[in-house]
Amino acid sequence: VQLQASGGGLVQAGGSLRLSCAASSGTFPGNAMGWFRQAPGKEREFVATIRVRGGNTYYADSVKGRFTISKDAAKNSVYLQMNSLKPDDTAVYYCASTYGPLSSHRDVNMYRNWGQGTLVTVSS
Repeated sequence: VQLQASGGGLVQAGGSLRLSCAASSGTFPGNAMGWFRQAPGKEREFVATIRVRGGNTYYADSVKGRFTISKDAAKNSVYLQMNSLKPDDTAVYYCASTYGPLSSHRDVNMYRNWGQGTLVTVSS
């Protein structure tokens, strides 16, 4: 299974971007789909996740209220709507899937099928 992230780009602070993640399989390869990001010189960090069944969503405190994760099962796709972007949001954004329990939804090590990522650059 391959996950392909897209939609990154250069945006000014305060602007918006919508990232997309498409799964090559006919279904989501896990019980949750997540977005992570990695800034230069930093570790990959959790951004948001959505449960495939039920659609419950969870966010990192740093993006809560600004980012929204959603999914479209018919298109096997997950989205990340990013509003009020800040320079600190600059990173490569990755989508991935997990079969892990809810308690591990922030754990990068529980995720698989990492795509190549898409670069988001927020200028001040």
